[in-house]
Amino acid sequence: MTQLAPERLPAAAPQPPVPSSTGERRRRPWHRRMPTVVLYVVLAIMTLAILLPLLWIVLTSFKTDFDAISRPASPIPDPFTVDAYRTLSSGQQPIFRWFLNSLAAGALQTGIILVTASLGAYALARLEFRGKRIVFGMIVSTLLVPPVIFLIPNYLIVQNLGWLDTIWAITVPGSAGAFGIFFLRQFFVGLPIEIEEAARLDGASDLRIFLQIVIPLSRPALATLAVLSFLSNWNDFLWPVYVLLSPENLTLQPGLSVLSGAYSTHFGIVMAGAVIASVPVLILFTLAQRQIVDSVAASGVKG
Repeated sequence: MTQLAPERLPAAAPQPPVPSSTGERRRRPWHRRMPTVVLYVVLAIMTLAILLPLLWIVLTSFKTDFDAISRPASPIPDPFTVDAYRTLSSGQQPIFRWFLNSLAAGALQTGIILVTASLGAYALARLEFRGKRIVFGMIVSTLLVPPVIFLIPNYLIVQNLGWLDTIWAITVPGSAGAFGIFFLRQFFVGLPIEIEEAARLDGASDLRIFLQIVIPLSRPALATLAVLSFLSNWNDFLWPVYVLLSPENLTLQPGLSVLSGAYSTHFGIVMAGAVIASVPVLILFTLAQRQIVDSVAASGVKG
């Protein structure tokens, strides 16, 4: 009997050598790493340019008046004191009342802007009606008008409504801005319309589609608009000076100007007030950043 020869198996493809350690891996040439290095250097310089003035404000708030104006200036407080914060909390100036007034005004105006701007933007993005392009063009054209032009007309309207020296005077006039409508309209146009059409086939009304589909998908844009609207009201100085008459009804920005006297300025107290004014802004940015990231991840909308 003849014995059959075993079949030859195909030779295995050669595997690339695996580096035994990370040190054996080839590094990119230096000329390819240069753009990354330059980018990090530029970002570091920009970070220092932003953080150093903030750090100087914080350190100055712990200085005495003499140390704050001494030359050469030293960034380290000598001696370290909290007299500025103690003076602000003593009740000589109602800074915490100003703080609460600013929080209330910013929150109220932000809420009004989110409601009105989202409704107007959705109508301009999805609904069809005669003259829609003309209306949108007129709204956008108001962005080119300097805000100071509306100072006298808004003041006369607020005066005739009896809103002087009230919270409505610093919230309602600024709630009719065109930026929110333009910003949200551009975001709504980029949303997939197939989801809305499927809901409409199931019998959902336009209002239900807006509330249950469009709004949840638009949380990143709404969070961004909320931050910008709150900061706009929080940092407003000129308009509250005209319409708020009582010292206890002032917001924080015009109230801080009271801390600077006509003949002398207590720099420690002024810087302490600036530190207090910056705390809500930092908290808002932190919360908004997390909200935007979570909303994008949950909704699947790529910005």
